[in-house]
Amino acid sequence: MKNILIDKKYYSIGEVAKFFNVNTSLIRFWEREFKQISPKKKKSGIRKFTRPDVEIIQVIYSLLKEKKMTIDGAKKHLEKSKNKDKALISIRNKLEKVKSELLFLRDNI
Repeated sequence: MKNILIDKKYYSIGEVAKFFNVNTSLIRFWEREFKQISPKKKKSGIRKFTRPDVEIIQVIYSLLKEKKMTIDGAKKHLEKSKNKDKALISIRNKLEKVKSELLFLRDNI
């Protein structure tokens, strides 16, 4: 996952799936499994994810895909460390943004 998510108020499920390089069906599955993911839904069923939703998905992605936890293990981990993971993800996002800006500057000087 090396994409950078642009800043905006809402993200479509397609944008979120592309950011994590997964299928939209996996995002919907995680939404059913993890109560922490709660996108806004229009009457037509279209999901709109906020930045906090994406940050929670990023934590879940890290636990399941990078740390190879089970879904039950990830659920337990999320319950134990609600705020710590969000802070770490926020710091990681900021560092990735700085890194991409530095690489851009290096390549364009």
